[in-house]
Amino acid sequence: MVNTLFPLPALSYSFQSFVQRHSLRGRDADAEDSGIDGMLDDPNNNPEGPSSGFALQDFPENATITKKNEPFEVDNGSHRLHNVVSHELTERDIQLYDIDSDFPDGGWQAYLVVFGSFMGLIPVFGTINSLGAIESYVSKHQLATVSSSTISWIFSLYLAISFISCIFAGSYFDRNGSRGPMIGGSLLYVAGIVALADCHTVWQFILAFSILSGTGTGLLMTPLVSVLATWFFRKRATATSIATIGGSVGGIMFPPILRKLYEEVGFVWAIRIFALICFICLALATLLAKERDKPVSEPFKSKGEIIKWYIQSSFNWRYLLDWKFLFCALGSSLSEASLTSSSTYLAGYSMSVGNSETVSYNLITASNAVGILGRYIPGYLADKWVGRFNIMIITVWMATIFNFVMWLPFGTNRSVLWAYVCLYGFSTGTVLSLTPVCLGQISRTEDFGKRYATCYFLEALITIPIMPIGGALIGKGTLSNYNNLIIFNSAIMGVGAVCFMISRYICVGKKMCKF
Repeated sequence: MVNTLFPLPALSYSFQSFVQRHSLRGRDADAEDSGIDGMLDDPNNNPEGPSSGFALQDFPENATITKKNEPFEVDNGSHRLHNVVSHELTERDIQLYDIDSDFPDGGWQAYLVVFGSFMGLIPVFGTINSLGAIESYVSKHQLATVSSSTISWIFSLYLAISFISCIFAGSYFDRNGSRGPMIGGSLLYVAGIVALADCHTVWQFILAFSILSGTGTGLLMTPLVSVLATWFFRKRATATSIATIGGSVGGIMFPPILRKLYEEVGFVWAIRIFALICFICLALATLLAKERDKPVSEPFKSKGEIIKWYIQSSFNWRYLLDWKFLFCALGSSLSEASLTSSSTYLAGYSMSVGNSETVSYNLITASNAVGILGRYIPGYLADKWVGRFNIMIITVWMATIFNFVMWLPFGTNRSVLWAYVCLYGFSTGTVLSLTPVCLGQISRTEDFGKRYATCYFLEALITIPIMPIGGALIGKGTLSNYNNLIIFNSAIMGVGAVCFMISRYICVGKKMCKF
């Protein structure tokens, strides 16, 4: 028998998944007999909640596994599968939930999906990485008479609504696929950016940017990342890292483009041109970023059943009872909230210590440019040698240390500030690229969309106060005020690293291994 870290339902589901993926496709396993005997759990009664469309529907329910010979057979009375060879579930199989031979892990179709996700994440994550380019302009022009703490609510609500919207897209994606949220999210996102061009008051910015574009961002974020989990298994970290490089590319492009357009054509047309660029990227993403298999699910019998299913799927508190998931989600939420807050106020900090607006915008660009390497290199190392959680823990701790030993004491030195943003950009590249991979490693593929969305719902709750607290700490924008912000953001990043360590400990203990 396998010495497992997980309860029996997880073991039973893993074995059922193996029989589904291999026996019904005529594939024989090549492992030794594991001696597993007894009744398979009904997947619809598992603690993850309602079954999603990606769960395979053709396996006979209540099938009894009886060891007849080598190989043995599966019999549920009306169906009998012969020549089924058992598979010894390793510790890694149980942790990852999926058997890897069912994933293409490459091919032109898979990499077209990666490209589509890459294009979609240029505006989605690129805008998040470029919030400082918008915040620094509107705080000096349209909202020059408004306090920093009030302005921060625009961007705090944008991030919070983006993350909350993920939960609705997650359950829909698991049951119906990516097309619906991709189209709806693209229309809302672009409409909000177009409306942003004509905003002059705080409430107008909140309605257009925070609510409209924020909702579109959330609807887009989950399918753009989740489709990759249906195509890749062993190369999932690498594929996700390549796709999320789109966010770095957007972060590189948008600040200098916006700064130049502000000077040449003014704010209104600068934002409209920005909206057009985003629309083109999202149109390509909608065409290319598709799940591998169309979800197959039973139709709902009534509208009441539809509402009940989506509520149970979107707000499944049982996920938080899974300690490894809870601490992984907390680690992701805290580290990303710290990253977003630091990035948003970086340009303002730079100008407050005497750097020009051009230098301050270029700092954002440099951080995102180095972030390309910070996404790909750690992702490749995670797949090849080190492990996803291990890389995440290392890089998040690196970011925390860089904040304390470079930005806080020496940020007023321009040369040190340039070195800091490059090192920080590299170390935080994993926060966006490896978060979905770490979540996927401890989740079943058919429930990944809902779990990923739940993680971002938790992040929304954390982000809502983080940005206003940052704005309040900045206050009048003195150096000591910004130093308080740096200490606050660094502490949050450090706690995020500790949460990832706890999640890893729950999974594999103190063992020094690839995980």
